[in-house]
Amino acid sequence: MEKKRMDVFKKQLEERQKELKHLVNRTEEDGRAADSNDIAQDIVDRASSSYQKEFLFHHSNSVRGMLQNVENALSRINEGSYGECANCGNEIEPKRLEAVPWARHCLKCQEQMEQGQLQ
Repeated sequence: MEKKRMDVFKKQLEERQKELKHLVNRTEEDGRAADSNDIAQDIVDRASSSYQKEFLFHHSNSVRGMLQNVENALSRINEGSYGECANCGNEIEPKRLEAVPWARHCLKCQEQMEQGQLQ
């Protein structure tokens, strides 16, 4: 992949990384705030608070997973393997990288993985 295009992807990934780190921090703050609201609440309020904490936990896990994918893509850029399919080694389609800059697999291998044919 040409350096100019690689730099564009790197910039996109770094911006996404910054956004995701901000989201993780915000979700953690919201979770702590939900914990502090548990004192002297009736059962309905506690149930609502519990649901909110569970939702925040799930959201945080999702965001952390995305952050990990973005950071892995940045590592592949530094290693020089960005844009190569982790399974077959072929080049990942440029359109796919534009849509999903953290993609690890070419479209064919991704489809196989989603169908359970790859691990």
